[in-house]
Amino acid sequence: MQTEHPSSTSPASGPSSPGVLFLAFMQLALQGFGGVLPVARHALVEKRRWLTMDAFTDVLARSQALPGPNIVNVGVSLGARWFGIRGVFAALGGLMLVPFMLMMVLCVFYASFASTPEVAGALRGVAAVSAGLIIGTALRMTASPRMRSWRALFGVAAFVAVSGMRVSSVPVLLIAAPLSIVSAWWSQRTKKSPLPT
Repeated sequence: MQTEHPSSTSPASGPSSPGVLFLAFMQLALQGFGGVLPVARHALVEKRRWLTMDAFTDVLARSQALPGPNIVNVGVSLGARWFGIRGVFAALGGLMLVPFMLMMVLCVFYASFASTPEVAGALRGVAAVSAGLIIGTALRMTASPRMRSWRALFGVAAFVAVSGMRVSSVPVLLIAAPLSIVSAWWSQRTKKSPLPT
């Protein structure tokens, strides 16, 4: 039996209320050990079907171009889209409330047990798992048609510049963002232009 994946054209409807949005983002925060984005993609696109893969890719791309944690930017963007300022506070509250309280408790224990070999080993294991989840998310996002177009070369070039050539992300963003915007505008313009007779 094949698993159905939401395509770029499958219908997507948002949450029914800010309360539902709050609970959904709280679940994301509690599941996202080492990184929430892999869990967010699965929950928002595949499980709840609030977004298509293309819509999630667009929101994530905008979020990565802004300062701050990506998942927080995603939450603000989606909350504002669905419920305005109430949605922003619902998404942020769901993301931050319980993890903040847990971090306050864990900080107390970490101060006492950080030097313990078992604790250090567990943290290294969590780091490896989170890296694998992020790589898995990147691979799953290649299913989006937009990630398979020639414009994906902008992302590849930015990755090579930052990771391979050790160029600061600020100049890469300042160069790549305008070029990608112009290319998207040009692509849309050529689609709307009538064919020559």
